[in-house]
Amino acid sequence: MARGELRIHLGAAPGVGKTYAVLNEAHRRAERGADVVVGYVETHGRVKTAEAVGGLEVVPRRESEHRGVALQEMDLDAVLARRPQVAVVDELAHTNAPGSRNPKRWQDVQELLDAGIDVLSTVNVQHLESLNDVVEQITGVVQHETVPDEVVRKAEQVELVDITPEALRRRLSHGNIYRPEQVDAALANYFRAGNLTALRELALLWVADQVDTALTRYRGEHRITATWEARERVVVSVTGGPESETLIRRGTRIASRAGAQLIVLHILRGDGLTGLSATALGRIRRLTDAVGGTLHTVTGDDVPETVLQFARGVNATQIVVGTSRRSRWAHILDEGVSAVIVRNSGSIDVHLVTHEQAGGGHQRRQALLHSIIRPTWRQVLGWLAAVSLPAALTGVLIALGRVFDFASQGVFYFLVVLGVGLLGGVPQAVLAAALSGLLLNYFFTTPQYTFTVADPDNLVTLVVLMIVAVAVALLVDAAARRRREAAAATREAELLALFASSVLRGADLPALLTRLLETYGQRAVSLLLRRPGQVGRDDRAAFTVAAQVSAGADVQPPRSIAEADTVTEIVGGEDGREYVLALRGPELGARERRVLRAVAHQAVSLLRQSQLTAQADAAAAVAEGDRLRRALLSAVSHDLRTPLAAVKAGVSGLRSADVQLSAEDTAEMLAGVEESADQLSALVDNLLDSSRLAAGAVHPTSTPCSCEEVVQRAVLSLPAEARQRIITDAELTPTVLADAGLLERVLANLFANGVQHAGPDAEIRVTAAQRGARVTVRVSDTGRGLPPDVPPDALFQPFQRLGDHPGGVGVGLGLTVARGFTEAMGGTVTAEDTPGGGLTMIIELPAALARADQTDRAASMSAAPEPSVS
Repeated sequence: MARGELRIHLGAAPGVGKTYAVLNEAHRRAERGADVVVGYVETHGRVKTAEAVGGLEVVPRRESEHRGVALQEMDLDAVLARRPQVAVVDELAHTNAPGSRNPKRWQDVQELLDAGIDVLSTVNVQHLESLNDVVEQITGVVQHETVPDEVVRKAEQVELVDITPEALRRRLSHGNIYRPEQVDAALANYFRAGNLTALRELALLWVADQVDTALTRYRGEHRITATWEARERVVVSVTGGPESETLIRRGTRIASRAGAQLIVLHILRGDGLTGLSATALGRIRRLTDAVGGTLHTVTGDDVPETVLQFARGVNATQIVVGTSRRSRWAHILDEGVSAVIVRNSGSIDVHLVTHEQAGGGHQRRQALLHSIIRPTWRQVLGWLAAVSLPAALTGVLIALGRVFDFASQGVFYFLVVLGVGLLGGVPQAVLAAALSGLLLNYFFTTPQYTFTVADPDNLVTLVVLMIVAVAVALLVDAAARRRREAAAATREAELLALFASSVLRGADLPALLTRLLETYGQRAVSLLLRRPGQVGRDDRAAFTVAAQVSAGADVQPPRSIAEADTVTEIVGGEDGREYVLALRGPELGARERRVLRAVAHQAVSLLRQSQLTAQADAAAAVAEGDRLRRALLSAVSHDLRTPLAAVKAGVSGLRSADVQLSAEDTAEMLAGVEESADQLSALVDNLLDSSRLAAGAVHPTSTPCSCEEVVQRAVLSLPAEARQRIITDAELTPTVLADAGLLERVLANLFANGVQHAGPDAEIRVTAAQRGARVTVRVSDTGRGLPPDVPPDALFQPFQRLGDHPGGVGVGLGLTVARGFTEAMGGTVTAEDTPGGGLTMIIELPAALARADQTDRAASMSAAPEPSVS
């Protein structure tokens, strides 16, 4: 069965028109003959949205009840049984009611897609997992309902439903999004123009990134290498020299003016002439990070071609390079990197940046030497010189006549052969020596114009000439070979340092493999674990993928040795297991494989380190659990015994027939028994709540709650004598978005803590105020406050009673439970000193009308409302 297609309408904020756009798309498909049903659409009582649903088949919702609240959710089984071609499922990030088959609606959508049903859905940018913290910083609102970015990225189509902030605020003021009584608060909080502008930019950038990824995938699939100027990218090519910082800063200015992405490129060459020290590389990396760019290191012998290939690979539109440090004489032999890049750049703009190092003497000499000794030049110039120089020298000597004797003429030929040997190699030197000997013998020895050698000294001269030429050529070849070996070793060392520095800077295993993929231009890299007893090379069952990265979503990493182009030797881990580093891409040589083996060891070490970290975390959790268990036993042994002893004594006294108790004594003893029973009940409640928090079993149902009502209920839960010490503010008017039951427990615990520790005469004052999108509730006392050596956060640790005071009552879980419940509701609890003495507990929770996804359903925490079109 073919998997269904997912189409998502993405919006920057509630009210931009996502649901309306989805319903219009559903009508268009139905008119084209598609079988379309509405699995779930929330109209929020809006007339025009309800009208847009009209004419479409609606699958009845599944009803359930939770904590006395009637809830309605999409009936997934009914939609699957109906098997339409297209299903409309609104609010992709919605949290399903307790008892549903899947906790999240996007998981319901995955089941529909697996069944071959196309789905039209909606989501707001604030519900994307990767942007959740950014939205919280902008709006001050914590989004509890999120959807993984990968779910949205895998959609066949993501359509941005866009509207300007001004138009959205007008739509809100017309009553098309919220009820009239909610409009003013919404405009003053979440729907401020600045918030909407920032959210709109986030949405546009996120969609642009997805479009860019799709474009890269399309170019790769169709093997398009030409630059498409869809997005500005500036590549700055640096050598690591003093001019590198100048180039990066110049590239930054170019990128900032164009709103472009800045990419800094460093190339490792095999000739050893462009090595980069760790100090220089660190300097470049720090500067690149400071200007907001990314640093990339790749390997390549042909620098201009490597720069252009990289620029085309990232679809760059501009390249920044420094002007050549070569002299005019060096350009005769080699035109230079920048000139070649300019000549072959095609549609990519190239910026040549001047710098103080241009034309430096040392660099001129190095460039000239590099041009001369380059292997390709040696081969070409060596053969030409072996033929042309002896012939030219002969012509000159013939023209000069008898100016020089035979010995001097032999020296000139000796110099020619020596020069050819230095320039070319053994074959070229032998050829030059042979030609020189023949020409010297033919034209300048007696008898002339014949190859006969009459004088034995002349024959010795010719033989020595040949021997010296071969010897010099052999020395030159040996020196060149050692230079190449040294250059290759330098390159290996730089690569090893590059990968090692990545690990030292805290790179994890995927980051190390990504660095490897980029450096060698591979398409995919996998770290495979050979399963015990398996010896096959092409059987996927013989391997388990420990980690993998790829250059694109369309590239499948190798899952066995047979699927790889380059494979390292099997690496034995410390645990005795065997690992294989498999690469898919251009095959690498023997020297690169040596580096790969080192990287493979690093990868296995990182994998082992992550496993040890996980084991250490598990051991720490066990140790913490054991510590808490011991602390619990220690605390409970005292705090259970004390009220139980009081209950026992009271009940025994009441049952005793030997003592006649008055009515007042009987009432007092019963009150003592009741107080001890209350202490036991509170202790057991805190233990159970702490257990629920530790197990992650607390799932608040956030609804608008009046601070005044919750505070009053919390006060009534206290003993009568404690209530008299609680002073509430006359205007506890703010309304928070919280679970009323949990918030009542939080406040009751804070009140009880203040009554217990503040002293018998201290007052407990409660105030509440709304600041922007948050409501702050303060519980202040005028008691002793914290000891100087106790940090405020220590109060919230389990089993802490102001330094574990032995005379305390309770096991020290009240504040721990209060913090856990508050954080579960999206709030915070902190402690600070009260001015003038005492302790103040501060609770911060979202304001009821500040939530972007406020709904009329009591059980839904954050289902984003959709507008009708004004």
